[in-house]
Amino acid sequence: MSIGMILLIVLALLILFGVLQRVLDRMALTDRQALACVAAIFIGGWLPDISFGLVQVNIGGAIVPIIVCVYLLLHAGTTKEKMRAWVSGALTAAAIYALTLIIPADPVQMPFLDPMILYGVAAGLIAWMLGRSRRSAFIAGVSGVILADLISAITLWARGINQTLYLGGAGALDAVVLSGVIAVLMCELTGELAERLTTGKTRALHEDGAIHGGSQA
Repeated sequence: MSIGMILLIVLALLILFGVLQRVLDRMALTDRQALACVAAIFIGGWLPDISFGLVQVNIGGAIVPIIVCVYLLLHAGTTKEKMRAWVSGALTAAAIYALTLIIPADPVQMPFLDPMILYGVAAGLIAWMLGRSRRSAFIAGVSGVILADLISAITLWARGINQTLYLGGAGALDAVVLSGVIAVLMCELTGELAERLTTGKTRALHEDGAIHGGSQA
């Protein structure tokens, strides 16, 4: 079983136990909707790809995540957030494409980490830094990986190399899933940390004020 499939199972369990409730609330998703998305990605990943000439599209690895991105984009709070999601996705795609030029695509040449997993992790981190909100980060992470694959394929086709493009299938599923999930989780972790630091500073100021006020009294 691939890393992406294992991650989906872990996500489903976390959703069932209510661990990700706050994350889902901020992404305008109910637990049932989130579980339905996870199930659709998991099941769709095993279904036959949809063929469009030289393009093979996996239902669970590409179509379902794109539908989720469209849903999140429609539920984005402001026009600024929507624009940030588009820009972050484009920048993430550019960064991942640059990585494909540097990092060897053959897993044999990278004994410690599969390139697809590395792309997913990198895309997730980049999308988190650029997206800022959970919705924008997820959209940027998923769209960034898919756009990077498209750029690579178009570049090869322009050179006369008729190589088939697989969107969301096999290792690419891992990259797409990892990217979106890591981007959202990083936003949640940093948001939680910032909230605790702010709360701690506010509490310290109140305590300091109370001490000085008591001294003056």
